[in-house]
Amino acid sequence: MGRHRRPPESQATYREVFAVGEFRALWLAQALSYVGDQLAQVALAVLVYRATDSAMLTALTYALTYIPPIVGGPVLSGLADLFPRRSVMVVCDVLRMGLMGLMALQAMPFWGLCAAVFLTVLLGAPFTAARAALLPDVLDGDKYVAGTAINNITHQATQMFGFLAGGAIVAVVGTYEALAINSLTFGASALVLVAGLRRRPATKEREQDALGLWRGTRDGARLVFGDPTLRSLVSFAWLCGFYVIPEGLAAPYAATFGGGAVTVGLLMSAMPTGMVIGAFLFSRFVRPTNRIRVMGWMSMLACAPLIGAATHPPLWAVMILWAMSGVGSAYQLAANAAFVAAVPPSGRGQAFGLAQSGILAGQGLGILIAGAAVQLLGVEAVVALAGVIGLSAAAMLTLIWNKVRGGVIASMHDRPNMRAPGPDSEPEALAIADGASPDLVVAPREPTEEPGRSHLNGHSRNGTNGHPTGVRPPAPAP
Repeated sequence: MGRHRRPPESQATYREVFAVGEFRALWLAQALSYVGDQLAQVALAVLVYRATDSAMLTALTYALTYIPPIVGGPVLSGLADLFPRRSVMVVCDVLRMGLMGLMALQAMPFWGLCAAVFLTVLLGAPFTAARAALLPDVLDGDKYVAGTAINNITHQATQMFGFLAGGAIVAVVGTYEALAINSLTFGASALVLVAGLRRRPATKEREQDALGLWRGTRDGARLVFGDPTLRSLVSFAWLCGFYVIPEGLAAPYAATFGGGAVTVGLLMSAMPTGMVIGAFLFSRFVRPTNRIRVMGWMSMLACAPLIGAATHPPLWAVMILWAMSGVGSAYQLAANAAFVAAVPPSGRGQAFGLAQSGILAGQGLGILIAGAAVQLLGVEAVVALAGVIGLSAAAMLTLIWNKVRGGVIASMHDRPNMRAPGPDSEPEALAIADGASPDLVVAPREPTEEPGRSHLNGHSRNGTNGHPTGVRPPAPAP
């Protein structure tokens, strides 16, 4: 009789995504924050270096953008589940607007500047977790994948242009003025969110004791690391700790060509350019189930081109290799999608906070170790070594993922009509989520579990042994 023919998979277009008013609000708020952050990063570096004349203190200020989410992210991300997510984002924006405005209006000592930067970045943890957790409620089905791709493209595009134009803009408007602009972008973001998002209740009841957030952190870790599928997916997300290393070594790499700031900018813009291309192609021209199938291969592509640094290629070839690595990193769309599909709505914010904190920790630690290794091995050897280790890790993760992806793909076909949950009802399906730092298809979920508990505990569900039923990131986790 021949093989059973499955219905064709539907793929959302960017036009359909932008037709959703709440997504437009989330995207505009994100874009405003990204533009302001690019200016603020350059302005803070210039401001600190002028005030201290110390490269070490300037680097310390930059490191403060990594430390707060690692230290406080896993705990504060739980606020996205305990309070209405729109309220969490608006309050974080208003507080960050005040902190940036304080830095812009008053000259501060170095310790005061560090404290303000620390608090500003720390407030980004619950904001990012709330935004990532809310996106699946706004976009259903493959619209979530397209929406995640749009967010990733926006993030990488602002980075790409920020590296090339941020310094020039700060030179024209001034450092304090750039900080003031960033403050205004936070205020504008809060207004957009209030006007563009509807009210939704919190997904969890708040606990009365002060240990509620710590208990949520423990439960989130148990959820994420207690299931083999979720462990694999979060490991794919953390793989970026290897292929982000070239960006952290762009300055010494440019020095091997005798180049200066322009060469550094070219190198740092190569990978974001590849990410933009990869996210567009992966979301628009690859079917949802095929994204799951090629996710492992794409993760290997994200690392393999870096090995080419061992051949001492010319500048143009290095840029191509780094851009290819960026294209491969589009696999994060699929990993993010499957991760969101597997996490219950009540724990989504906490789970994304843990994943995002791990991403930042991996990036910061990877760049730190690579920087120390450059002193012994040279920058080209270190980049090539990062590619080798990353490729090995990606290959092992791919072998593990191939054992469970069949159940994920089968369940996608079993439940073709999936939609995002409403605020007052049990979800029939979960769409995929952001976030992205950086950055696929929906997972149906049975409304039989107790509130706050996951059915990803090893018990069989629909014949998939408890693995998520659907399939970015991430974003840029998450």
